[in-house]
Amino acid sequence: MTRSSDSWLLLIVSLPTSGATARMRIWRAVKSLGCAALRDGAYLLPAGSSQAAQLRELADEALQQDGQAWLLDVQANASDDPAAYRQLFDRTREYGELESALADARRTLSALSGAELARLLHRHERSLEAIRAIDFFPNEASLRAQAQWRDFAGTIGAILSPGEPHCAAGAIARRDRAQYQGRLWATRRHLWVDRVASAWLILRFIDPHARFQWLEKTADCPADALGFDFDGATFTHVGERVSFEVLMASFGLDEDRALRRLGKIVHALDVGGNQQPEASGFEAILAGARERLPDDDALLAEVGLALDSLYTHFTTNRRG
Repeated sequence: MTRSSDSWLLLIVSLPTSGATARMRIWRAVKSLGCAALRDGAYLLPAGSSQAAQLRELADEALQQDGQAWLLDVQANASDDPAAYRQLFDRTREYGELESALADARRTLSALSGAELARLLHRHERSLEAIRAIDFFPNEASLRAQAQWRDFAGTIGAILSPGEPHCAAGAIARRDRAQYQGRLWATRRHLWVDRVASAWLILRFIDPHARFQWLEKTADCPADALGFDFDGATFTHVGERVSFEVLMASFGLDEDRALRRLGKIVHALDVGGNQQPEASGFEAILAGARERLPDDDALLAEVGLALDSLYTHFTTNRRG
């Protein structure tokens, strides 16, 4: 059944006085679902929200705890002001708290290690996503917070991976792997997600005898080197694809299902987008390895093992 934007679900729940634990659990649950508390034991939720099914489950749980529960379909009267209902779900305060937390975090960035920066980024990203999940009626506060988040994430990205390339326009030419054997490849030093994954891809699937040069300045890239993941490089971001994905497309590797899964991880960590379950774990491994290992050759060797394992996992696990 299609519901209008002025349809609501009202949960009225009453639990025995001895059920303090169950009462607290249900209270936390309705809060996490984004319900508006009209009074103690009465909670409102937009009927069309994805959380509606979970509200029904809470009503069933209250009955199982020897309580009483009513889940009512509520339709706003024609004379009611829809804005008054929606105001109950205004998330301006939550977004403001997040913006304040981002501002406080900015003052600490220069003192943090790569692993700490990655953890900080993910913690605040989870906070933003938690608010967005219950922001049923987004407004200017949502847009402002998301803009602050993008700027914050960009700042951390610039610290972790300075000199990120801009997206180039145009088609991706198909190349013959036979013409790219035993070559010198070059990218920016202090490898991060896209560069270390691209270097692994080159060694593993494109040029097994590749030699690498890690550049302090991209302007110093040797004339005979194949540059990747910097502006003006032979292989860099094109359109919405990051360098890893461009290399896959260039050498006909984008039919490999496991590489496509890896590409989604690299894409999400490098430029954002749909988050992948394995992404935060891989980023934590990379951040820790970069803090611990002395140079990029050692980093590539160690992180390459993690990428080998992920590739094998995605090859044998047919899900997704």
